[in-house]
Amino acid sequence: MAYIKRAAEDTAARVSKMFPVLLITGPRQVGKTTLLQKLAEEHKEAGVERKYVTLDDPDARYLAKHDPALFLQRYSPPVLIDEIQYATELFPYIKMSVDRSKRKGDFWLTGSQSFRLMNNVSESLAGRVGIVHLLGLSDAEIYGTPSEPFSTDTERLTNRLSVVKPRGLNEIYQRIFKGSMPQLYADENVDWEIYYRSYVDTYLQRDIRDLVQVADEMQFYNFMTVAAAHTARPVVYEELAAAAGVSAPTAKKWLSILVSSHIAALVQPYHNNALKRIVKMPLLHFLDTGLTAYLLKWGSPEVLERGAMSGAIFESYVFSEIYKSYLNAGKEPPVFYYRDKDQKEIDLLIYQNGVLSPIEIKKAASPGKGAIKNFHVLDPVSKGEFFGGVESLKTEIGTGSVICMAGDLLPVDAKNWYVPVWLI
Repeated sequence: MAYIKRAAEDTAARVSKMFPVLLITGPRQVGKTTLLQKLAEEHKEAGVERKYVTLDDPDARYLAKHDPALFLQRYSPPVLIDEIQYATELFPYIKMSVDRSKRKGDFWLTGSQSFRLMNNVSESLAGRVGIVHLLGLSDAEIYGTPSEPFSTDTERLTNRLSVVKPRGLNEIYQRIFKGSMPQLYADENVDWEIYYRSYVDTYLQRDIRDLVQVADEMQFYNFMTVAAAHTARPVVYEELAAAAGVSAPTAKKWLSILVSSHIAALVQPYHNNALKRIVKMPLLHFLDTGLTAYLLKWGSPEVLERGAMSGAIFESYVFSEIYKSYLNAGKEPPVFYYRDKDQKEIDLLIYQNGVLSPIEIKKAASPGKGAIKNFHVLDPVSKGEFFGGVESLKTEIGTGSVICMAGDLLPVDAKNWYVPVWLI
């Protein structure tokens, strides 16, 4: 299969030079091991030989769990250990090893069950591990264009016009329907439906089956489908629970599993003391639109584009591209959303460097000025009188974007722009 260069390669290489332990975490089959093996090949050419072992191997796993010290003698650093979540008993011994050697990049680890993994990492390797979160392919990776954290800055967007190829509605929905899994792009012979069916089966059987919260795999699968149908909507646990036939506490636990295993993301509402009527519900987005389409039984890009979920999946696609652009750069995505008790909403807010930039997402070529009608609800955060006259508490409102199917980057007014979805 063809190797697709990952935007997170530079981030992983940089983190490896900063910490003794590099951990790549993310969903199954997104290319964590492939990325590290590619970096290991480059290091080998420079004279650094790195051992490789996968804990999918029952013999290696048994040794790692029952005699971690002997395992690390056999697979001494520098080493790449795949699927580390299967033998978290190794963590104290890795800690002792890196404390003795003081070398950067001794251990490269991958793990896909982060709901189990992260607690052990934080307890055993605090201050010694750099973590890179890897999701499926981004548009930049698929189309070979520069990857950078998204911002609404018009100069940045204008510069991208020269390096990004425009795409029409049909091509965009083919991309949305296909999803982000590398194998679907590296091997054209892979059948989409068979691939996602196998993916879901593996996820349920290997990642979910042995969790105490999940006694019934099929019931969890039904919940996952219900959650997919709620993508791009605020989370109401009672609503999810009723649709899935489980209790609200169970719905909350199961949704946390989907989030922890990077199947979905929860976007928190933006909070500011100047905004008095905001709701506190998080917003749900499924991160792989191909998986979403599979779970909801959409059979083709054309049917999906014309269907009832078209706008919601388009919104989740835009969100996931923005979200991945930050993760690939090794940054925490500074994303929020706005919704108040008067039903006024802003799909996405980016807050960084003291600037709050509103983003509306519309599946339309000409959304009109109505798309920015709610941006004014943010005005109080930029006025000193709402903070007792303390100027330092004010927040600047940045350039706004309407991400849509427009054919070009065009101004809505002096402060806001229509941004073609293929430009993000």
